[in-house]
Amino acid sequence: MSQEIITNVENNMKTSVSHLVEEFTKIRTGRANPSLVSNIQVDYYGTKTPLQQLASISVPDPKLLLIQPFDKGSFEDIEKAIQNADIGLNPATDGDVIRIPIPSLSEERRQELSKVASKFTEDSKISIRSHRRNGIDDLEKTKDDISADEVKRFESQIQELTDKYVKKVDELLSVKQNELLEV
Repeated sequence: MSQEIITNVENNMKTSVSHLVEEFTKIRTGRANPSLVSNIQVDYYGTKTPLQQLASISVPDPKLLLIQPFDKGSFEDIEKAIQNADIGLNPATDGDVIRIPIPSLSEERRQELSKVASKFTEDSKISIRSHRRNGIDDLEKTKDDISADEVKRFESQIQELTDKYVKKVDELLSVKQNELLEV
């Protein structure tokens, strides 16, 4: 039972880290990346649909995204969704494709995005600590089944996991900030 609690806590912490990585891919670094637009919701015939289900997204060069809709009738809807997403990108239709030039980032915008990355990291740390607290609470409920020494041992294992994943999150932030501040 106690080992299940630890496994569950670790899986939840891994999920928090995965979510952070996913959030980081949405932060623009001045380079084209399909994840910048892939999850934008497009109003397609009255249904909100992710862009990646309506078009192929490619990166022909580091400063350009190319979107090729599967349905020619969805051009306007896709353009409107990208403009309304408020991500600072201006799509241009070019016959069969939508081109999105990726502008270079100013120093001020780089600092701002670095702060956004820090906020995502802090949210992730809060989530990891919450999983630690929930795991320890679950261990407390099993006090009748296991000895106090085992409870302490399992609590220290949970703390080690917490330290490991908080360190991993900090490392991810460091990499992302270096990427953002690189000119």
